[in-house]
Amino acid sequence: MLNFVLRRLVIAIPTIILISIFVFTLQKLLPGDPVLAMAGEERDPEVLEYLRNKYRLNDPIFIQYINWIGNAVAGDLGISLRTNQPVFELIMEKLPVTVQLAIMAIFIALVIGIPTGILSAVKKGSVIDYCANVIALSGLSIPNFWLGIMLILLVSVKWQLLPASGYVPFFDDPLASISVMIMPAFVLGTAIAATLMRHTRSAMLDVLKSDYIRTARAKGLKERTVILKHAFRNAATPIVTLTALLFGELIAGAVLTEQIFTIPGFGKLIVDAVFNRDYAVVQGVVLVTAVGFILMNLVADIAYVFLNPRLRSLP
Repeated sequence: MLNFVLRRLVIAIPTIILISIFVFTLQKLLPGDPVLAMAGEERDPEVLEYLRNKYRLNDPIFIQYINWIGNAVAGDLGISLRTNQPVFELIMEKLPVTVQLAIMAIFIALVIGIPTGILSAVKKGSVIDYCANVIALSGLSIPNFWLGIMLILLVSVKWQLLPASGYVPFFDDPLASISVMIMPAFVLGTAIAATLMRHTRSAMLDVLKSDYIRTARAKGLKERTVILKHAFRNAATPIVTLTALLFGELIAGAVLTEQIFTIPGFGKLIVDAVFNRDYAVVQGVVLVTAVGFILMNLVADIAYVFLNPRLRSLP
């Protein structure tokens, strides 16, 4: 198992390097000059030159990349051109907000998607299966921004049950934090639940046709044991992969939902950085997001080993 994990880590290292080159190069292709935005309206040439020298923007691109990636490995992602605050501090300030939102959304998605997918597969061709598929297609089709706005209008404005926006740190007041985050988490979770439901149903249908399932039933095992212990356990492998990837996608892609509910997370940070041409922040956020995706894939690979005992014997 250790060799299996080490091989995955070795593959991840060149992937991260390629991603860092890609991120840095594309960032340089963006229109506009961040120094002009920093200098204000007067734009004194001496000030512009001072800022370019301070942030080493006059160096060749290759040298800029080497300096940036070397500092990033040491935990230094640079200084924000707008706030003059270390990028790492900004990320550590905003990342827990989005991680909490992603965890709540994934929890909602798992609670809705997996049981519905299992039930739909077991009751294939029935009214339950038909309704589950209709709900799943609806979840995939309804835009997040529309659902978020409708929830704010109904739940917050009309019924006044939950706050419409804002953020409360979880460890400051857990109940208030959950009440603020539950609506955006539901908006994100419903779309993911639809995806999980479809994949769970497909995986379960394949497994339920297997010979060992027929053997388990022939032995007289309870149907619940056959479905949950034998069928679902073997169908869970692709679901684990999908869940890991969806969690990484939530970290990177909750921009619109965070904007609608005014959540000060990763989404707002990256949007503000792009509009302000704050290159260091954009590079840092995208790099951290990419590394997060790779780590989630590694977690999924390790989960494979526990779910499939045959992988434990691999050299």
